[in-house]
Amino acid sequence: MKKLFTSTATAVGGREGRVRSESGVVDVALAMPGPNASKEASNPEELFAAGYAACFDSALNMVAMMSNVKHGGSEVTAHVSLNKDERNYVLSVEMDVLVKGLDEASARSLVNEAHQVCPYSNATRGNIDVNFSVRTA
Repeated sequence: MKKLFTSTATAVGGREGRVRSESGVVDVALAMPGPNASKEASNPEELFAAGYAACFDSALNMVAMMSNVKHGGSEVTAHVSLNKDERNYVLSVEMDVLVKGLDEASARSLVNEAHQVCPYSNATRGNIDVNFSVRTA
C-alpha cells in the first residue's frame, strides 16, 4: 500500500478539552454534547460527521466523473449518533445525500458506488451502522 499523506491532530483533555491539528487549521474546544452544551465547542461525533460528509461527497463526485455521469451538484449531510447498548458506546451514521439533476435510480447508483470507494465508508463497514437517504432535485 502506498501512503498518500498523513494528517495529525492531538487531543488534550478528552471530551472536555481541545483538539488541534498539526497544521493549526483545526483548533477546536471540545465539550460534552447535550441541551446545555457550549455553542463555542464541538465534540468528536460532530468532527467525525464533518470528515465523513466531506469525504463521501468527494467520493460521489469522483465516481460520477469516472462514469461520465453529469449532475447538477451534490450535498452530503452526515448525522453521527453516539449510542449505548448493554455494554458499550457505539456510533451510527445516517447519511442524507442530495444529488441534483439526476433521477433517483441514477443518484442511488452513484451513492452505492461511492460507498464502495470512500475511505470513511471502508473504515466503518462492518463496524458501525451506516444508512443512506438519497434525494434528487
